[in-house]
Amino acid sequence: MNITVIIAASLRTFTNRTPEVRLQADTVREALQALTDEYPEAARGLYDENGDLRDFVSIYVGDRDIRSLKGLRTELQEGDEIYLIPAIAGGACESVISTERMKAVTIEEKEIRRYSNHLQLKELSIKGQKRIMAGHVLVAGIGALGGVVAERLAAAGVGTIGLADAETVTPESLQTQTIHSTRDVDRPRVSSAKDRLKKLNPQVTAVVHQEKLTADNIEDILADYDIVVDASDNFVSRYLINDACVLQEKPEVFGAMYQTEGYVTVLGGKDSPCLRCLYPSPPPVGIVPTCSASGVVNTLPGILGAMMATEVIKLLTGNGEPLIGRMLTVDIWNLRYHMVHTAKDSGCAVCGTSPSIRAVQDMDYEDFCGLREDPNEEPIGSIDPEELARRLENNEAITIVDVREPHERAIHKFPGTLIIPIGQLARRQKELDPGIDTVFVCKEGKRSILAIRTLREAGYTGPMLTLKGGFDAAAQIIFPNEGAWL
Repeated sequence: MNITVIIAASLRTFTNRTPEVRLQADTVREALQALTDEYPEAARGLYDENGDLRDFVSIYVGDRDIRSLKGLRTELQEGDEIYLIPAIAGGACESVISTERMKAVTIEEKEIRRYSNHLQLKELSIKGQKRIMAGHVLVAGIGALGGVVAERLAAAGVGTIGLADAETVTPESLQTQTIHSTRDVDRPRVSSAKDRLKKLNPQVTAVVHQEKLTADNIEDILADYDIVVDASDNFVSRYLINDACVLQEKPEVFGAMYQTEGYVTVLGGKDSPCLRCLYPSPPPVGIVPTCSASGVVNTLPGILGAMMATEVIKLLTGNGEPLIGRMLTVDIWNLRYHMVHTAKDSGCAVCGTSPSIRAVQDMDYEDFCGLREDPNEEPIGSIDPEELARRLENNEAITIVDVREPHERAIHKFPGTLIIPIGQLARRQKELDPGIDTVFVCKEGKRSILAIRTLREAGYTGPMLTLKGGFDAAAQIIFPNEGAWL
């Protein structure tokens, strides 16, 4: 059969940036085999060390998850499209706002003028707007996505908006995080966002949670909210928020983005799968880069954030068809939208029929996401940017391997390095000198750890170090005059 495999942007590092591949195959298994025959490096992204399909990759034929079909044995028809959708992160519903809470809200004359666009809509009208005004919504992560969601919700009139974030505003974030301005640089993101929301709509209450969400505090923070918006940017927060929402029976509006693509869905409700149903475990560290390490076109958060805010409004009012049991994937660069169906997993660890997770304290989320070092594993050495600069200045024997993507190197060059993509390290290890230190460089210092582990698995025994903080930390130290930039 002639079929097409459509590859999400975060997996294209394994296919030479190819977005789709046309192949001959009769089953999904044959299609994946043909794909890895053409792009051998794709096997590392799709399969684990035991040859099993990785949990963080979902495969759809059309809009159906192969797990609801025959798995890898699913038969294909002429012209079928297979979607490879990794974790990055329908039907009508009842309002999460009770009738009593809705009736307790009054709309004053000035509010009638402010919310007149909603009041004129038969889908919302007065009852819908009153439910919006009665709503309490927590936005976790006040970056690019979360900022858009918070602004849209404030403009809509959501009564209480919680802002949970522990980061500060940085200059490089301003292009995508438009809730913040130049004057907010170095301020806490929650403080900047609160000021913006109060200017946008003084009638909205903005509650600040300037702290990292953890297993110790998340239950208390979530307790006061009706809906949680997950706009975080790391897998520890993703799974922590998911589990807490399931355990507290709160719906979660989930959004994730990467470069020019993104996903939006509703998780954790009574009839909706949770994140673990879709992705039982996260990808190994470094396999899927974050948007901060790979960039994102600045219009994408506006599109996805508006969609996420719309899902919140549907849940608050009980109108429309929320993305319950469905996930919308968006590729704005190729103008491709695709809806896939999702389903609860009866064997899910947190929302299945026999859950093993009954409290967030049951989980070590750092360990689950591969961020806690195995005491039995050989530790990974590191080098500070200052020490690397000193060794370079003294012309000491050292090999520097740059594992960044081509577009990253085009912006910030690192002269004198050996350029080897992670997927090529095993077969190109003979280019390294095991008699001297090899330092691995990526943008933030995470993919370099994956590079070292990859070479260890391949049998390389030479000394290897990761550059602490990656190129971001080293640029102003090693290249203080920015001579190597652009």
